Amino acid sequence: MRIGSDAEYEVGTSCSLGKGGFGVVVKGRHRATGRTVAIKSLRPPADDPVELQQEARLLLDASHGNPYVVGFHGLVQDRATGALRLAMEYAGPSLRAFLWERSQRLSSGSKVPEATVRAFMWQLLTGASTMHERGIVHRDIKPSNVLVGEDGTVRLCDLGLAMYLATEPMPYCSAGTPCYKAPEALMGKPDYDARVDTWSLGCVMAQMLTGTKLFDCDVNEVDQLWTIFGVLGMPDDATWPGFASLPLADVTMRWPLYEQKKHSMLGELFLDGTLSHGGFEVLEGLLACNPDRRLTAAAALELPWFARLDAYAAAELVALALPREKTIPPPTTPKKKKMLKKVPAEIWNALRTATRSKTHGIYKRLSNL
Repeated sequence: MRIGSDAEYEVGTSCSLGKGGFGVVVKGRHRATGRTVAIKSLRPPADDPVELQQEARLLLDASHGNPYVVGFHGLVQDRATGALRLAMEYAGPSLRAFLWERSQRLSSGSKVPEATVRAFMWQLLTGASTMHERGIVHRDIKPSNVLVGEDGTVRLCDLGLAMYLATEPMPYCSAGTPCYKAPEALMGKPDYDARVDTWSLGCVMAQMLTGTKLFDCDVNEVDQLWTIFGVLGMPDDATWPGFASLPLADVTMRWPLYEQKKHSMLGELFLDGTLSHGGFEVLEGLLACNPDRRLTAAAALELPWFARLDAYAAAELVALALPREKTIPPPTTPKKKKMLKKVPAEIWNALRTATRSKTHGIYKRLSNL
């Protein structure tokens, strides 16, 4: 892959488009064409050029002929430091910013009408389906990794945690943001597949419809799983064959029986009629705990809810929902301390034994606040 010089671009220092645990993205301009671009740089200690080159290859493969993944422009090298930067298509603000803006402007908060959600989901599922056909799994789909263009085109971005299924050695690591992460990844299943992305898309769909994260926890794997099963019901080997043999199953199933739900409560969120039967069929299919029963992106698009919807209509519906005036982007605020559930010492000890990955954040001391 050709590596150009950063002299090809004028990089802004004050216009940050986003930042995460591994890198920062700023707005820039391609000097020859005047085209606005997004430039990603990795931050120490994650500034491994091999990692950025891998992300560049994934982005190139995922976006080629796929209008619903942000476009790849090239890799460039900083003349002063030698560090690599990734130049990408500038595709507008994030879905997170879109939802925040709605919450400030409308009395209904950040809830999005079903017709608009349908248009968003058609584009996201189409983009994901194409990516999955090429053997690429994103692994970190969430509102901040979805971009919304002025023309209503919706694009997936940030493939920093993506992987090629065919070449990634097993066991796969549990990558992603906890409250959008699929149960099998949280449970430590070593051979998950592209349906971890469709779970994340289900979480995004629910957040647009309800105005809040459906499984808001972000504490540790066990609490995150309990939050999910508190809405969708506790699985067992009858509903999810092999569930009891997963690495964290023993710990997860020690949740007090009187708190366990055997049946899904998802439908109770939409008793007010805000979601049609067809829309609920899609949401329920995307949020199946058993990955073998979960919809793939391609299968979801075949459901009646998406009938008579095409690229033009989907973009037009999203564009109609965009604000007519520019607003201040959402502020960066410190995360509030989460209220943790009381986990008995024996369960905590079992959890420490069940997994050794410190990256999951499960070695934090639990306290009963």
